[in-house]
Amino acid sequence: MTVDDDRSVLGRLTVLAREFELPAQAPAQLDELLRLVEASPHSLTAVRDPVAGVELHVADSLAGLRIDAVRTAGRIADLGAGAGFPGLVLAVALPETEVVLVESVGKKATFLEEAIDLLGLANAQVVGGRAEGWSAGLGTCDVVTARALAALDILLEYAAPLLVEGGVLVAWKGRRSPQEEEAAAAAAQILGMEAPSPVTVPGPEGAERHLYLSRKVGPTPSGYPRREGMARKRPLGGSTGA
Repeated sequence: MTVDDDRSVLGRLTVLAREFELPAQAPAQLDELLRLVEASPHSLTAVRDPVAGVELHVADSLAGLRIDAVRTAGRIADLGAGAGFPGLVLAVALPETEVVLVESVGKKATFLEEAIDLLGLANAQVVGGRAEGWSAGLGTCDVVTARALAALDILLEYAAPLLVEGGVLVAWKGRRSPQEEEAAAAAAQILGMEAPSPVTVPGPEGAERHLYLSRKVGPTPSGYPRREGMARKRPLGGSTGA
């Protein structure tokens, strides 16, 4: 990266910090996160360049702060946390909120642990494994987030057992799909969740972007979570699992 690129990235992060009222140290921490992703020897994400990542990863993750439930959460679980988007970004933005990064791929979980240490995030931790296997997390989360992980009906099954009653799933999606929404509504009815409703937010590079919100309105039925892999193999709403 050139000096101009360095200034461009930090400058944009400073603007985002003002827009979302982030802590004073946030631009430097988010800049470091982008550089850690770029330097990692692992294939964490297809977009590694910080100049592109500041919009495609950081700004997109910060869109979650437009949701009141995210800003006020005491505990957030980010499923399929990958390179830390949105989980690490939310941990930087919300230092009083506990953020649990759930990641089943070993090299990604290791990256997340190293990033937490290097960024000095006392409010973040990593759970290495699948959401269905995280028994200590059952009924403990105010918000569950997921970005580019699975179809909505699958995400609902991952999230419902982890959420407290009244807690909210926030799922990052692109353009709306009536078929996916229909499948999600069917799954929500089974799981004691509201049918996910989309909130339109600014997308990276003008792309269509929605955050789907689903509140837990009743206890999780017995038998959930099903054993690992079943949510994808046999989705409750009949989605293709994409």
